[in-house]
Amino acid sequence: MATLTSRENPKIKQIRQLLNHRKERLGSGLFVVEGIHHVGEAIEAHAAVEYICYAPQLLSSEFARQLIDEQSHHGTVCYAVSSDTFSSLAGKDNPQGILAVVHQRHTSLEHLSAGNFPFGVALVAPQDPGNIGTILRTLDAVGASGLLLLDDPDSDQYSADPFHPSSVRASMGAIFWYPLVSASFLEFSHWAKGNGFTIYGTSAHAAQDYRQVKTYTRPLVLLMGSERQGLTPAQSAACDVTLSIPMKGRATSLNLAIASGVMLYAIFDKLG
Repeated sequence: MATLTSRENPKIKQIRQLLNHRKERLGSGLFVVEGIHHVGEAIEAHAAVEYICYAPQLLSSEFARQLIDEQSHHGTVCYAVSSDTFSSLAGKDNPQGILAVVHQRHTSLEHLSAGNFPFGVALVAPQDPGNIGTILRTLDAVGASGLLLLDDPDSDQYSADPFHPSSVRASMGAIFWYPLVSASFLEFSHWAKGNGFTIYGTSAHAAQDYRQVKTYTRPLVLLMGSERQGLTPAQSAACDVTLSIPMKGRATSLNLAIASGVMLYAIFDKLG
């Protein structure tokens, strides 16, 4: 197979569009996975890989070469790309020489229940895709069940794209292994109540310190508000338990991924 050298090649142009534009990812249902570990995780998780691109001159990993040989043998289309053209696509310096275009996998809220989703995380309109990926990685670390991304049309808050390159990189492969659901806050609230979930929310105004909780009861969802304003009064009212994270310094809030990590490990430590 000839090596793709032109930056105007249709596949190269498609990858660039998928990397840079949410509209393209949404319309095609595809996204880009870059790097040896991430592509390997996609394949191990049996994600639907559309095709793989690799730069032979940049690919120093024997594992990656074997991966390409195996995938090519199994019928996955693998395109060789010149190093200059590949480097023009890479999202970081010193690219590892491999990326994949993968089909997005979405799960419907109605397919989740206490039986298959006993410990979930819900984020209200997160704006930083890197936070989404980091939280996916953290929920994997504590054995949580998956991630819900909630839009709130009443306040014009909509979630960032979980398939943005920053989210995919930050997830370190977790994006391929866990249910990822997009829903409105109202849909989430009705689903959680109807399926017997306890909703634990966080708020700077909550009277109870999260460290005072003796046991977190499953099935549960940890609900985290937006980076900009946290949980609104209406969202807090949907929670069964609202908890605060103490702040001793001048900062009034934590980064969303950090706050989620604190709460996830607190739940992990006291999960009933």
